[in-house]
Amino acid sequence: MKTKRVSYLASELPPLSDAQLARLKELAARPDDSIDYSDIPALTDEQLRNGVRGRFYKPVKRQITARVDADVLEWLKSQGKGYQSRINTILRREMLAALKS
Repeated sequence: MKTKRVSYLASELPPLSDAQLARLKELAARPDDSIDYSDIPALTDEQLRNGVRGRFYKPVKRQITARVDADVLEWLKSQGKGYQSRINTILRREMLAALKS
């Protein structure tokens, strides 16, 4: 059976009912020590130290029109599929280098 994926922007979500709002307030009022962590172990200091913020972040891509020299485009295409991704990688590398300096 094929399922249809549904996604919403936060601004498109239906408003919460009074019962849902009451439940959220009830949960927010509970002290932290009442939370049952038995199914998930606490993180160690080493795990917290080695954590990487944004590791799975994937920037939003936007479609643009750009003019590049024909020989540059041919060189990128000659390396196989994914020339647009290579353009993005080259630009990102330059952007990060510029931000560091």
